[in-house]
Amino acid sequence: MDNARIIERITQRPSGKLDMVLDTDTYNEIDDQFAVCYALCAEDKLNVKAIYAAPFFNSMSTGPKDGMEKSYEEILKLLNSMGRSHENFVFKGSDRYLENRNTPCDNPAVRDLIEKALAQPEDRPLYVATIGAITNIASAILIEPRIIEKIVVVWLGGHTHSYPHTKEFNMYQDKTAANVVFDSKVPLVQIPCMGGVASRLITTLYDLSAHLKGKNKMCDTLLKIYEGCASDHFGYGRVIWDISTVAWLINPSWVPGAFVSSPIVNENDRYSFDPRRHLIYCAYDIDRNAVFKDMYERLIAFK
Repeated sequence: MDNARIIERITQRPSGKLDMVLDTDTYNEIDDQFAVCYALCAEDKLNVKAIYAAPFFNSMSTGPKDGMEKSYEEILKLLNSMGRSHENFVFKGSDRYLENRNTPCDNPAVRDLIEKALAQPEDRPLYVATIGAITNIASAILIEPRIIEKIVVVWLGGHTHSYPHTKEFNMYQDKTAANVVFDSKVPLVQIPCMGGVASRLITTLYDLSAHLKGKNKMCDTLLKIYEGCASDHFGYGRVIWDISTVAWLINPSWVPGAFVSSPIVNENDRYSFDPRRHLIYCAYDIDRNAVFKDMYERLIAFK
């Protein structure tokens, strides 16, 4: 795909609701849960066609497979709080990270993504919001490269390109997959974390309680999840990074960015740049207040 087509895909949105899927390591942190509910509550803007469980490995799991399995169960828990079924809607993703380009991680989520992408009309891309390790998306591209003509990837991954390193969780654990996506010429929106983009999405227990407490079962579930993230909430704020991808899909003016040459992720956890490479769209700011106001309004209104 050439740069003109990449720019067109990202800037020229189809009319009506956007068809999307959400790829998430839901049990890893507390922000994925907010992103899942936010997306599902934006029915006037987004048609969420599937949710995929992504792998992760930290203190919350015993390994990538366990992380993916726990994320799958967490998605089911959230859907239950919303009274929604998971049948033919939630799919298990990879049980490992992509190790090399010759061995994609085949799994139900990857196969569903390929099927849904190829079924999209030419003028209506499938938006792939991914808020974890990007192995599922990279594997789908490796198995069926034709999908780059049918999708727009929106990834919360890495830090700003001027940041001194890119040891960000989603990218650090999955560098091979990140480079597959950065190399693929798929229309890509990168939303960096540190450096003044998603890192601005800070909130507190007191703010959440004031807006969400007692509004509905889903709001109380999210509030309980946030409350459990710290033993002492006095003077404590936490970043809800992952809602940035949903915000861009709802209103891209809240997440301004620019077209830049697609970076390369090095083994030393820094970017390299070559101006001859194809373009991606990289966010450089986010309207924190507009995003939280919209999310609160949608979560509260859910019935």
